[in-house]
Amino acid sequence: MRKKEINDLKEIEDKERKLQVADAIRRLVKLCVAADRLREEKTAMAVVARTSQTGEVVDLYSSPMNFRSTLRCFRIELQYVCPTEMMVFNFSSLEDTDFILVGLPGFISWQHWLSIPLALLFLLAVLANLTLLSTIYREESLHEPMYYFLAALSLTDLILSVVTTPKILVIFWFNDRNISPTACFSQMYFVHCFLGLESGIFLAMAYDRYIAICYPLQYALIITDRFIMKVMVLTIVRPACLAIPLPIFAAQLHYCSSHVVEHSFCANVAVAKLACSNIRLNSIYQLVIAGSVLGVDLILISLSYCLIIYAVSKLHSQGAASKAFSTCTSHLILILFFYSTLMVLAVTNKSEEHVSPDFAILLNVLHLIVPPALNPLVYGVRTKEINHGIRKIYSNTLCYSTLE
Repeated sequence: MRKKEINDLKEIEDKERKLQVADAIRRLVKLCVAADRLREEKTAMAVVARTSQTGEVVDLYSSPMNFRSTLRCFRIELQYVCPTEMMVFNFSSLEDTDFILVGLPGFISWQHWLSIPLALLFLLAVLANLTLLSTIYREESLHEPMYYFLAALSLTDLILSVVTTPKILVIFWFNDRNISPTACFSQMYFVHCFLGLESGIFLAMAYDRYIAICYPLQYALIITDRFIMKVMVLTIVRPACLAIPLPIFAAQLHYCSSHVVEHSFCANVAVAKLACSNIRLNSIYQLVIAGSVLGVDLILISLSYCLIIYAVSKLHSQGAASKAFSTCTSHLILILFFYSTLMVLAVTNKSEEHVSPDFAILLNVLHLIVPPALNPLVYGVRTKEINHGIRKIYSNTLCYSTLE
């Protein structure tokens, strides 16, 4: 099975290489013909590729299979040779080529079957988040700070799943693996932006619970509508600005080798690996984002819950303590899933020799699909007010349809 999957990957790369060689030769032939017409003579032509560093020359007509090896790590000079004169035209034949998303490299033969649970999770994420947003909007009793943050989380999950999942399903169902550089870099930006936004919302919700439990009498004075507006603006602006350099750095890299991305979406690391130029700046900046956004948020969330646990432990009433903890349970479940998955991803990316890359890619895909489906369900089931609001809206809708 593994051999068949490797052969499938080779076929994709061979197809990409043939298209690139054909395009390069076609453009050079046009240039040569134009030059020959100017000289009013028709000559034989040989097309060669020469690497910038080693000077290795390969005849594209006689040995096109070697063309891909000459493109590794360098921009190339494509030349055509005529008996009277040699004219050189410098350009990269791969800069504007679409990227090719493989999907799940180790599960190519199983992708149609894997698409079924992924499609069901995507459908569940869309319907559940739309239901939650509609309930919070229509129920006046839910117009409170905690539910505003929950609505923001739900909207973030909805957009994140819509940005990534449809393309993954198109790959699995229709084998349409091509994605333009613009679409690829845009997807890269939105994934990092909305993951950072989701982390910021979790931090805002943790602070909300900290004030509610530790300073209940001052809650209404601290968590005001104006405060919520400021927090949401900061939560949006921070990842939106910090994520901008990532696709810019990626777009400036020279992709003079393969454009086959061994991933299901345009992850920064997977795309940057294909570049011939130095990707150190790209890698360092991704670590900076991870530390300044996800790392700082996780530390502050942990600090908030340590203070909450300390405050609850000082309560003399067992019922009051359990009630205080119950308001945080749903939030803790989602935080643990979100950050534990990110930590596992970080470990697997650093331990590529010991962990199958297929596992990391599958985990990455699930991290983009499962939380958007899980978050509204956890809050809908465990929060009485939301549960009651959904039932009320459903019963009202049922009554209207019966009357009609």
